[in-house]
Amino acid sequence: MLKRALKVGATALLVAISATSLTGCAKETTATGEQTITIYSGRSEDLIAPLLEQFTAETGIGVEVRYSDSASLAAQILEEGDNVKADVFFSQDAGALGAISQAGAFKKLNDDISPLVDAKYRSTDNTWIGVSGRSRVLSYNPELVTAADLPKSVFDLADAKWKGKIAIAPTNASFQSSVTAMRLLKGEQATVKWLAAMKENAVLFEKNSQILEAVETGEVAAGLLNHYYWYERAAEVGEDKMVSKMSWFETGDAGNLINVAGVGVLSDKPEAQTFAKWLLGNSAQTFFVEKTAEYSLTGLAARAGLPALEEIAAPKIDLSSLSTLAQTLELIRNARLTD
Repeated sequence: MLKRALKVGATALLVAISATSLTGCAKETTATGEQTITIYSGRSEDLIAPLLEQFTAETGIGVEVRYSDSASLAAQILEEGDNVKADVFFSQDAGALGAISQAGAFKKLNDDISPLVDAKYRSTDNTWIGVSGRSRVLSYNPELVTAADLPKSVFDLADAKWKGKIAIAPTNASFQSSVTAMRLLKGEQATVKWLAAMKENAVLFEKNSQILEAVETGEVAAGLLNHYYWYERAAEVGEDKMVSKMSWFETGDAGNLINVAGVGVLSDKPEAQTFAKWLLGNSAQTFFVEKTAEYSLTGLAARAGLPALEEIAAPKIDLSSLSTLAQTLELIRNARLTD
């Protein structure tokens, strides 16, 4: 039964990924240790390589890592089925985790792991757990759009007045999860209409960092991205040199989605459970707050200047429901936002 579920899930997800040209280039790196786990990471090497080195230094457990985008790795896991080569899936977003969970590929997390995080940031069946949080925001250039003219809803960006002024990244996992949230909150018809408008209005980029650069230079007036990219750039150039500002939409809007990077265990290796729990310990949580400006999910205070996680007017949505990734990718492809 499990094998059949994995095959069905893999087929749907692989077809969707192939159609939207989401094949990432995987790279493998190795940190030696007496014990070793293999991690499929949807989080970039530049971002988490130092974190993984810290894990090995503190635990003595080595890691072998395959890096790619989360959707492609989810499809890889489903395709490998019972012969999956990874012990852990470290995903950029909850949608890919949910797809693996629905296929029954994850092991249950140990009982001492789930209570570390609020229930709304983990699966209801104890198969995956969020390790850091991020909010979707509208980054805008105040020289090109005033605060008074900012849209109240992400759906307002469908207005023709935003033509050529708004940037999106259709192949990015966080964008895809936000579109799934739009489907769940407003329905498929409204989301299809919005995607069609984005085909007309939006300037397309591959990465959030490229969107922010375009907003900073005035190439576009605004862009949809994750909040922490602003702080990543500010760390490079200095906050006083930043042109752009961040804005949230009205209370409960899909554009304010709080998503998580999270982890699920794929093998019976006890070291895999150790890694999942370590990500929720002080070392990793401090890393996410201080180095990446993400939100801790275990209660550490947010980076200075950020609203507290509970203060963000996010939509009420079960992150497990973001698992309908294949359907979202198909809608994005049908809107011709990807090749």
